[in-house]
Amino acid sequence: MISFRLAMKCSPVFFVMASGFHMENALLVGRLLYSGSDDFLSTASSTVTPVSRRVKQPNETFSSPSWPISIGAPVWSCDGWGDLVYPKKTPRTEWLSWYTRTFNTVEGNSTFYAVPGEQTFRGWAEQAADGFEFCFKFPKRISHDSMLQHCDDEVREFLARLRVIAKANRLGPTFLQLGPNFGPDRLPILAKFLRRLPRELQWAVELRHHDWFDSADNEARVNDLLRDLQIDKVTFDSRPLFQSPPEDVIEEKSQARKPRTPVRQTVTAQRPMLRIVGRNRVELADTFLDQWLPILVGWLKAGLRPIVFTHTPDDRLAPQFAESLLAKLADAMPGVDFTLPRPPQSPEQLSLLD
Repeated sequence: MISFRLAMKCSPVFFVMASGFHMENALLVGRLLYSGSDDFLSTASSTVTPVSRRVKQPNETFSSPSWPISIGAPVWSCDGWGDLVYPKKTPRTEWLSWYTRTFNTVEGNSTFYAVPGEQTFRGWAEQAADGFEFCFKFPKRISHDSMLQHCDDEVREFLARLRVIAKANRLGPTFLQLGPNFGPDRLPILAKFLRRLPRELQWAVELRHHDWFDSADNEARVNDLLRDLQIDKVTFDSRPLFQSPPEDVIEEKSQARKPRTPVRQTVTAQRPMLRIVGRNRVELADTFLDQWLPILVGWLKAGLRPIVFTHTPDDRLAPQFAESLLAKLADAMPGVDFTLPRPPQSPEQLSLLD
């Protein structure tokens, strides 16, 4: 198992450059004004600049793990991951590149708060290893502030950025997290929004309002909608976090912030997504991983490719939580390689890759 040094706090996954952001967005929106069609951004792809390749890029030499399942952390940038995900003393600018050689996906949570410019997305695509997938979250100004209405310009801007990643074959399902106030009475709004999304991209939806989980008409109707559109459903499992009182201040804050959403194993498309929140003592979540294990294995044997994001109250422990899951999968599926790659342990070893 990985041993962790917990001396430093994690930093956010993404870094949004404020300089020039609004001007770039304004120009983009000006090119993509809504023309009255029934879908979003049918013309957006023509505005994307092709991804350029520098002379020597990590994704020209390295690949993400080839597990049959996609597993990742909620961030790619964490000070506590030296010698775990990146070699010690690796410059922060290279953390994404090394992360994509350790995991094969990441939860792109920061786009929930702000959408960076096209150049930033192009840089992310260039740094990611072959086989890696970004799973971005819809901006909250679309999902929460506008509640999916009167936000065409914002959607076009976001989709134009996603197409940059898609052209580089680095885009996984993008997920729409709806707030606790978005209930089943808004199903027609959700249906209209989802039907306007480009079908060539992959989508997933996470519901938070408890009336969506009534095991009756509300739940059946939204599941039918997602199946009809081949859009995946996100399961948010915070049961491990709330199984017992917090053991430290970070867990206490996490319990105060995280919701307790009913847990389902509903499959509506090909990439069921699980976001599971563990504990800082990751072994406390073992019982819940054991419950998910036969479900994940069953999905894999059925030809699905599930996605799992392993959260811990302290992000520094997310790789250890992921490794626990990988070890259980290895035991359950002998002959399948679920090894978590390790980076070189010294600058001297790193130089051998040049």
